[in-house]
Amino acid sequence: MDKKNTLFLILGFFFVTNAIIAEFVGVKIFSLEQSLGFAPVNWNFMGAERSFTLTAGVILWPIVFIMTDLINEYYGKKGVRKLSYLTAIMLVYAFVMTFLAMKSTPADWWVGSKSAQGIADYGKAFNGVFGQGLSIILGSLIAFLIGQIIDAFIFSKLKKRTGHNMIWIRATGSTLVSQLIDSFVVLYVAFYLGGNWTLTQIVGVGIMNYIYKVAMAFLLLPLLYFVHGIINRYLGKELSSKMISEANSD
Repeated sequence: MDKKNTLFLILGFFFVTNAIIAEFVGVKIFSLEQSLGFAPVNWNFMGAERSFTLTAGVILWPIVFIMTDLINEYYGKKGVRKLSYLTAIMLVYAFVMTFLAMKSTPADWWVGSKSAQGIADYGKAFNGVFGQGLSIILGSLIAFLIGQIIDAFIFSKLKKRTGHNMIWIRATGSTLVSQLIDSFVVLYVAFYLGGNWTLTQIVGVGIMNYIYKVAMAFLLLPLLYFVHGIINRYLGKELSSKMISEANSD
């Protein structure tokens, strides 16, 4: 297998794997400030105190952003769309398989096997963790596809203006636009249309999520440049320039 296809497989594996894991761990809600050893910020915003209470999935999404930008850099919008559609299909497949696992009848001995750790009914715990509502799944899929397509489009437009230089502008610019939409679409579909949240709650939580994503987009720029440099050395100057130029004409 040549270097071009090998690189696509490696980036694709990271892209798909991180997206799937993010969906499954996203059921956990955590405090960013307390995880870092700080007190919640408790900003008074839109009539309520807001802190960085986030889903655990946001831990992995910044890696997906980086993968998206790198794939777009070397394979263009077509490469991003191809992997985005594949990821959506695999997410649906993963949730179907998880649903079947939840509906299977647990062995009697297994149900109480974790009682010593404080889990009286292991079956209910399993279903509680993996049994995310259909509206959340639907919201995540819709937001993911919209966000990725917009990210690829903005990245491509900025790339045509900046050429091979200033990858940070393409990366942050595309993330700023795509994640503004993504942050609110998933909440609107999952918790407004499919739940009982008010629009005020959607806007408040969405803004906090967006602030986090924007901050991570800037903080991870050194990692983006580091991986970009590794890829360029792996491909060689000639092949790297050729692939970037071809992706730019996509």
